[in-house]
Amino acid sequence: MLQRTPLFDIHRAAGAKMVDFGGWEMPLHYGSQIEEHLAVRSSCGMFDVSHMRVVDVPGAGALDWLRILLANDVARLVPGKALYSCMLREDGGVLDDLIVYRRDSAAGPAAPEYRLVVNAATAQADLAWMGRVLAEGGFDAAVHARSDLALIAVQGPAARERVARAAPQLAGVLAELRPFCAATAGLWFVARTGYTGEDGCEIALPAAQAPALWQALRAVDVAPCGLGARDTLRLEAGMNLYGADMDTAVSPFESGLAWTVDLQAPRAFIGRTALERQRQEPALRQLLGLKLQGRGVLRSHQAVQTTHGNGQITSGTFGPTVGGSIALARLPAQVAPGDAVSVELRGGHAPAIVCRPPFVRNGKVLA
Repeated sequence: MLQRTPLFDIHRAAGAKMVDFGGWEMPLHYGSQIEEHLAVRSSCGMFDVSHMRVVDVPGAGALDWLRILLANDVARLVPGKALYSCMLREDGGVLDDLIVYRRDSAAGPAAPEYRLVVNAATAQADLAWMGRVLAEGGFDAAVHARSDLALIAVQGPAARERVARAAPQLAGVLAELRPFCAATAGLWFVARTGYTGEDGCEIALPAAQAPALWQALRAVDVAPCGLGARDTLRLEAGMNLYGADMDTAVSPFESGLAWTVDLQAPRAFIGRTALERQRQEPALRQLLGLKLQGRGVLRSHQAVQTTHGNGQITSGTFGPTVGGSIALARLPAQVAPGDAVSVELRGGHAPAIVCRPPFVRNGKVLA
């Protein structure tokens, strides 16, 4: 049986088309995926992302454990700041990508607390891996999966203003909150993060309070948006999707995520040895963007022919803001932005141009 979020009944009442997404019954769209996409680019929209797993990590050894677990260095975080990182296997393959927040602690800076948000489809495997690393290292920390919380993302240039109208108790927090930072407001946790390439925030709150917030946001003209628009928005923003653009078969270096790997600090994080070895070898593959020249839609697994060898699209779609089809593709290392390539499309070949993501940022078309 599929799992359901605390907002399931609201989605059904609104006429959402529901689909199976990683074992969760989630809204794909509420009528027009393109209209939902454009609402986020021009004004704001909201997404139920309660299927993603919030994980709290308290304990005096939490920092030491996270510095082993993650490829990015959590020691750089100050209270209220967020960090994006990959969690790797020993061979450098990506188990998941996630955001970690350092939270204010009642015990002061000597005892920091952390909150992670991991992907829905990998949550159970992630928790098992985290528990294993925690037990093997004997760290003084705990892993608390917060199934009691819901998560609502409000995205777009008008997002913070609309949230402040719908939830006035957050107005002061939102006015002061900087990008990629978070703050606690009572039982609510508000982060200025997102997955669309637009401004906005993500709100974790008690599950029982989520329907009232959703309805309050709807009352101030925040458009409900489904997973379809979330995917086209994130692809235009050049953001990876786990299971498509990266997985255990590839490293961050092959996934456009070298910037999330910290090899400067002297710490033995899981996967470091494999990544250092890979960095010393000639690069074989890289993740770049494609923009189709002409009609058609780029899709995952389509072959890409280049003058330096073949590649493959990892995720592709029609980009409503771009006005054409775009994709992320794993290509030979010698391929460069501006190169002309050919994509196998419906039994034929279609021309495309290589570009460097993002395709859109803050509503502006870049590619």
